[in-house]
Amino acid sequence: MSLEMPLFNLQQKGNPSDAIPLAAKMRPQSLSDFVGQEHLLGKGKVLRRCIETNCLPSMILWGPPGSGKTSLACIIAQNTESHFSSLTAVSAGVADLRRITSEAKQRLKLSGQRTILFIDEIHRFNKAQQDAVLPFVENGTVILIGATTENPSFEVVSPLLSRCRVFQLNLLTNKQVRFIVERALKNSEQGLGTLEVTIDEEALDNLVNMSNGDARIALNVLEMAVSITLPDSNGNRRIKLPDVEDALQHRALPYDKSGDQHYDIMSALHKSLRGSDPDAALYWLGRMIESGEEPLYIARRLVRFASEDVGMADPQALLLAIAAQQAVHFVGMPEANLALVEAVVFLASAHKSNSLYQAYSRVKQDIEHSRNEPVPLWLRNPKTSLMRQMGYGQGYKYAHDHPGHFIKQQYLPHSLKGKHYYIPSDQGYEVEVDARLKAWWGKHLL
Repeated sequence: MSLEMPLFNLQQKGNPSDAIPLAAKMRPQSLSDFVGQEHLLGKGKVLRRCIETNCLPSMILWGPPGSGKTSLACIIAQNTESHFSSLTAVSAGVADLRRITSEAKQRLKLSGQRTILFIDEIHRFNKAQQDAVLPFVENGTVILIGATTENPSFEVVSPLLSRCRVFQLNLLTNKQVRFIVERALKNSEQGLGTLEVTIDEEALDNLVNMSNGDARIALNVLEMAVSITLPDSNGNRRIKLPDVEDALQHRALPYDKSGDQHYDIMSALHKSLRGSDPDAALYWLGRMIESGEEPLYIARRLVRFASEDVGMADPQALLLAIAAQQAVHFVGMPEANLALVEAVVFLASAHKSNSLYQAYSRVKQDIEHSRNEPVPLWLRNPKTSLMRQMGYGQGYKYAHDHPGHFIKQQYLPHSLKGKHYYIPSDQGYEVEVDARLKAWWGKHLL
């Protein structure tokens, strides 16, 4: 086995003042050292068996930052009989891929040795770069291991994705992050064990909680806290809560304005609004605002929700959503955050109806799958004498000339006569709307 990049040559001994970050030094060397992902690496699980038997398929390791993707690649590198080549998609290009695959092809021909190609952040490769790997994965020249924080369904081209097994890694639990931190404190070879470091319980709890399941963040903050804490007269370093808070500075919220977090949290906000839970809706709104989400994007989604899920049950919802959008545009953030809060609470507590959404879906269905008939003559505007001679406008009944400003007449084409698209719900203002329509048109059924 050989490694072409220094990414995996990180397990050298040294004291904590070395340039190598603590998180890199503490990378696990074996499956027994690996923490978390028991659903993939527990005894008898498929990925563990693949590693132990050196029978690896091409794979995509998909998971949040700090969940162990690169560390798992390190373990594979240490335990495989294949040649190991690694690239970082941030800096590598097609030329690098061609060089490695050419060498892999030659290696396979001369010695029969296969090559594992590890591509970190594979989602940053464009289609052409991913396509360049495809034929070599397909013919077995290389075994691909791609690591990504983004949903591979959207970020990896379909032909390549179909030839890989996708293994999803989960956020580490607080208990697992705590174990990793405590192990680093005790480890005298790669960790901080030689520095006589102790950490207060409340400081450790805060460090673990604020790491959001990201082991890399936890170790980086721990290393910074140790470096800024002077030893006492006995050479001991005691890490207190202010030391951790000072090292952390600002909590790193897991959020990507163009990735899964962006869509997942908006989905959670939308569903919380639909479920009439203002507390949950406010929480997800706060997650988006504090993570730096574009406020006008949030406002646009609220406008859509007002029509789709509240609709005629409370027509004020759309007005308030538009007002929030205008406030964001006019006042800006952070002052306009309360306008979004007001809109969210109103929408969550409003009567709900998707009758408008359903009505337009029915309309769209008929437009796409039925005959698009011309406008009936009596509904056409007779602008010229020729139009009047052809019957335009003849028989039209002017509603304002009749009692209650209403008169029954046919407005739909003949093929759709009697068809009802809008069916009011029994919620809020739509109860009144339903009663009015029934008084005008009789029983209102689809």
